[in-house]
Amino acid sequence: MSIIRISKQFRFEMAHVLMGYDGPCKNVHGHSYELTVTIKGEPIEDLHNPKLGMVMDFGDLKTIVKQQIIDVFDHALVLNSNMPETVTGHLQQHFEKVILLEYQPTSEMMVVDFAGRISSMLPKNLRLAHVLLRETATSYAEWFAEDN
Repeated sequence: MSIIRISKQFRFEMAHVLMGYDGPCKNVHGHSYELTVTIKGEPIEDLHNPKLGMVMDFGDLKTIVKQQIIDVFDHALVLNSNMPETVTGHLQQHFEKVILLEYQPTSEMMVVDFAGRISSMLPKNLRLAHVLLRETATSYAEWFAEDN
């Protein structure tokens, strides 16, 4: 049987701040993110399996990405946990969805985080092949399994 890749796209809104950055992204700002997740595996051959012919049901992939990424990050303010507590504490008191990450919330670092979150939830017979996180119409970061 052939190895096939399937992809699903997602969208979410998120604000962030790049702590210590020397450009305008040092200020609170938001993006309409687009996330593409690609997995690979062999299509199911079991005639009695309702998923016959599928690598994975797109709905099952959607459930994983929704739980691990979209529900967590959509409409959140994401900050580096090294920011002063006076700032983060104040924001957490006044806003519902403030996320502190152990890394700088750049597209590059988030795509690595997202790849790990998704990979950990996939069935053992499937592998995450590629994750693309588009921050703007012309800017994106990519993670490839073959490089990691």
